[in-house]
Amino acid sequence: MTRDPRTVAVLFVCMGNICRSPTAEGVFRKLVEERAPHLRVEIDSAGTHDYHVGEAPDPRAVAAAARRGIDLKALRARMVEDEDFQRFDVLVAMDRLNREILLDRSPDEFRERVRLMMEFAPSLDVEDVPDPYYGGPVGFERVLDLVEEAAQGLLDELLARSTVRPR
Repeated sequence: MTRDPRTVAVLFVCMGNICRSPTAEGVFRKLVEERAPHLRVEIDSAGTHDYHVGEAPDPRAVAAAARRGIDLKALRARMVEDEDFQRFDVLVAMDRLNREILLDRSPDEFRERVRLMMEFAPSLDVEDVPDPYYGGPVGFERVLDLVEEAAQGLLDELLARSTVRPR
């Protein structure tokens, strides 16, 4: 698949692709629409494991995101594919474990594309976006708080290196 070289492609990754990474995908989509509609960006999410392939995001993630005006209902879980390392400019892992899994799977020439979500929010002094799956609603709100902050930093970095300018 060929894409416009001026398009930046971002893949958010967690373990099962039903909580954190679809939340990050939805948050980032909304942020780009609001702050940088001129930016040509492809946004997707995937999991390092195949536990939930084809499933919708966790209903608790959908509800928490909806309370902030973010719609996750159309998303479906998929697993990271080998082609993703070439296709995406940035593969953003939600935690260190999933980053290590991505680095282990990545061809050497694409390893620098693998980043950690919380790298984009250094002021928070948090390394991992915690997995809310086995917790209550508060965990999903915490994920949104962290992801919203980090998404701002990611967008700032992409805008700083973008050749596409606002009209």
